[in-house]
Amino acid sequence: MAKNEESVKNSAFGFGVLNPYEKYFTGKSYLHGLAEGNGAKAHVAQVTFAPGTINHWHSHNLPQILIGTGGEGWVQKEGTEPIKMTEGTVVVIEADTRHWHGAARDSWFSHLSIIVGDEDTNWQEPVDQAFYESLR
Repeated sequence: MAKNEESVKNSAFGFGVLNPYEKYFTGKSYLHGLAEGNGAKAHVAQVTFAPGTINHWHSHNLPQILIGTGGEGWVQKEGTEPIKMTEGTVVVIEADTRHWHGAARDSWFSHLSIIVGDEDTNWQEPVDQAFYESLR
């Protein structure tokens, strides 16, 4: 069993289903919408990443808040150093800021994603794999 698998898969926020945006991820990820539709003005979801899975560079037209809920992962805004995320880590991504996030190479990882308003994601190229693998 990979590091943090049991705690991440048994999160209070739920494990979710295979992510329908999988073509923008390097491996398996799972999405559990918590506040979507029904007039909600916020998009809140638990995203779970298998070890070694990260998403591509992307940006949102609105700010995004990431809150680590389990395991170990990374987030990086373009032009800054990567930040290691664990349970309780909070990172605010400003609107229109290129960034990526996902699991550490050897650990499951989950976070809440919160975006308030009519969100649009601009998916871009994959993160440099050699750079990602160098993260410790």
